[in-house]
Amino acid sequence: MTLVEINFDGIVGPSHNYAGLSLGNIASASHKGDPSYPRAAALQGVAKMRGNIARGLAQGYLLPLPRPNTETLRRLAVDPAQDRALLAAAWSASSMWTANAATVSPAPDTADGKCHLTPANLVTMVHRAQEWRDTKAQLDVAFGNRDHFTVHEAVPPSFGDEGAANHMRFCEGHGAAGVEVFVYGKPGGRFPARQHEQASRAVARLHGLDPARCVFIEQNPAAIEAGAFHNDVVSVANERVLFTHQEAFADRQGAYAAIRAVFPALEVVEVPSSAVSLAEAIETYLFNAQLLTLPDGSMALVVPEECRESASVWNWCESMLVGNGPIRQVIPVDVHQSMANGGGPACLRLRVVADPATVDQRFMLSETRAELLEQVIGRYWPEQIDPSDIGSEALAETVRTARYKLLESLDLTILG
Repeated sequence: MTLVEINFDGIVGPSHNYAGLSLGNIASASHKGDPSYPRAAALQGVAKMRGNIARGLAQGYLLPLPRPNTETLRRLAVDPAQDRALLAAAWSASSMWTANAATVSPAPDTADGKCHLTPANLVTMVHRAQEWRDTKAQLDVAFGNRDHFTVHEAVPPSFGDEGAANHMRFCEGHGAAGVEVFVYGKPGGRFPARQHEQASRAVARLHGLDPARCVFIEQNPAAIEAGAFHNDVVSVANERVLFTHQEAFADRQGAYAAIRAVFPALEVVEVPSSAVSLAEAIETYLFNAQLLTLPDGSMALVVPEECRESASVWNWCESMLVGNGPIRQVIPVDVHQSMANGGGPACLRLRVVADPATVDQRFMLSETRAELLEQVIGRYWPEQIDPSDIGSEALAETVRTARYKLLESLDLTILG
């Protein structure tokens, strides 16, 4: 087998809207009530995926979940006129952020030599807690080759698990054995700490990881307070490199030392607060970026366009490239619709190290399939959704039809 990193991006669903449901997500809260543009959002996501294909990288996708979620509406006995937040939760397109879909441990790290995936339970937020069963059903199909993959049930409540957004992996190469790092938060602050330490430890046990090659690190409470609701808002890792803000971890020197103790090759690229403030890092999502190894072995950082619009952030990026560090390119992409709801390039993808041939090919992107996605999205996705549209039966029918047409075009109506 040839193991490579495959980025599985979430296709932005046709119910994409700005309901401000995510407490602690400043971008989401600040755009609450704005009109959204699902068609533009989904096309921006496809364009980002196309960029990875053009760079010679393996690229997959995951599909929007069924919305509106009638089961959620039924079980909560939602009154559409009175319970607007609960109504919006059942319409949420938040599964587009597949960094929260699951935690993934590649075959070289696990005791049985299979790639393990555990769907995140996402219990701290109503609009996300409804996702995991449908996510698991999709993972069961995409990674249905049981000779190579094991898909687990989610960690049971009350331990909140938010998936790969709080998980990093260090290795000499994606196909080599790695060290897995789990970042957790402690409750008690103004915003919820979404990743529970015990959830992280349960996932490590489920995946059959060597305890000696696992590191558990506390996220900086000040970062959570500032709006870094997931660790991937303030740090991102790739192979031997950790790209991080100075204020990402509760004990940054202790965190680096703990990783180096089991992975001596660690190379830290730390952005000091004096160059980019924590607030600016969170506003621009500098660290919610895709740090990629290109086919020539160099690394590129795919950042949102908002980074180029910030003088302090872009100055740092340009100065980083002047040096002789491991990151040799910074590539801005337009994911504005996702950013306005609190998710950058890293939020939109789940990293899976595997042989692409072992994945169900209906979930792998090619130029032909990218064109197909664009055609379906262009024809069926709503152009605009206003807050007052949520709950409309006409919009519900549009959203259901759009998703079904996508499934039908990909021969995946089994997920309908």
